[in-house]
Amino acid sequence: MANNGDIHPFRIDIPQADLDDLRARLTGTRWPAQPGVNDWSRGVPTGYLRKLADYWATGFDWRAREAALNEVPQFTTVIDGQPIHFFHVRSPEPGAVPLLLTHGWPSSPVEYLKLVGPLTDPGAHGGDPADAFHLVIPSLPGYGFSNPIGPDGFNLFGVARAWAELMRRLGYERYAAHGTDVGSGVTGMLPMVDPGRVLGTHLSGTVAAHPFGPAIELDGLTDADRARAEKFNALREDGVGYLVMQATRPQTLAYGLNDSPAGQLAWIVEKFQEWTDPAAALPEDAVDLDQLLTNVSIFWFTGSGASTAHAVYEGMRAWRAFAAQQEQEQRPADAGQRQGPPTGVAVFAADTTIRSIMDPAGLIAHWSEYDRGGHFAAMETPDLLAGDIRAFFRPLR
Repeated sequence: MANNGDIHPFRIDIPQADLDDLRARLTGTRWPAQPGVNDWSRGVPTGYLRKLADYWATGFDWRAREAALNEVPQFTTVIDGQPIHFFHVRSPEPGAVPLLLTHGWPSSPVEYLKLVGPLTDPGAHGGDPADAFHLVIPSLPGYGFSNPIGPDGFNLFGVARAWAELMRRLGYERYAAHGTDVGSGVTGMLPMVDPGRVLGTHLSGTVAAHPFGPAIELDGLTDADRARAEKFNALREDGVGYLVMQATRPQTLAYGLNDSPAGQLAWIVEKFQEWTDPAAALPEDAVDLDQLLTNVSIFWFTGSGASTAHAVYEGMRAWRAFAAQQEQEQRPADAGQRQGPPTGVAVFAADTTIRSIMDPAGLIAHWSEYDRGGHFAAMETPDLLAGDIRAFFRPLR
């Protein structure tokens, strides 16, 4: 793979043989028996997943979704041996600010599609044209069409450096950045690897504390933060099996994810049930079902179930090494994240983020809490997320 800085137009074109193979595998799934309980307490219920898999095989129109995706300008480039796929949508507004959007796991740039219009052309979506952005939406290494994972593997610093280089190649000298989930980690590191060029960092999909750390003490918390802490403590005890597996035995998991679309579907859908707005009983009550299945389809067609498991493994190893270094130097693991440009945080109804834990010194410039939405805010409540991004960056332009 050349690493000469070239940027090439890209179109998604999944071979018909891959679509036929997907349908055959879904139709031939060997389903497990439903245990005595018919709820989500042991994972995705068999009856629910069978209905969803049947719709994926017979009702979901991949070609229509593929055509819609190809209406969004897409490109690829290679940075340090890593292929990077990205959407790049320029605003019609002359004063638009470049904005880098980074998704998380288990997701892809598809997560941000509902934000493209409101952020690039706010005047056409009931907003102020002065709030317009040029959007750069890359696929994380190992996700979707940013495959295979390059020789340097996956770590947040490496991805942040790649994003900085990507923005240089696009000619953006200064830019804004937003990220969610692991993308919030990448976004938080951008000012460290690209000092002086980042206008500000806006984060969502953050959590109260590291899931492998101690439980959160409840004393002294407000009622709202206590509820978030209780949710986090419950997740820490009963909701990190997916993370332990990916962080320790990704290759063992990879065989099932790479061979069974029903297994890949369950692996992702469970997170959309657990992490979306608590008022939504089912994933499709929180997000558009076809948008969700577009994301799952990209995972399947690109083998990203396996590669993202390895990305989590490598990312966790890099994070632990970084945290150990910070501890040795007697600094908190997030010490560098509050330096440099302003930070904004948006907390949605399903999130566990607690300001007194994340920002004990009160250094975060912008903090919003919403009673709707969840971990996939760009899909669930794009109106709230777009508004928060506009509000945070408005004085930083």
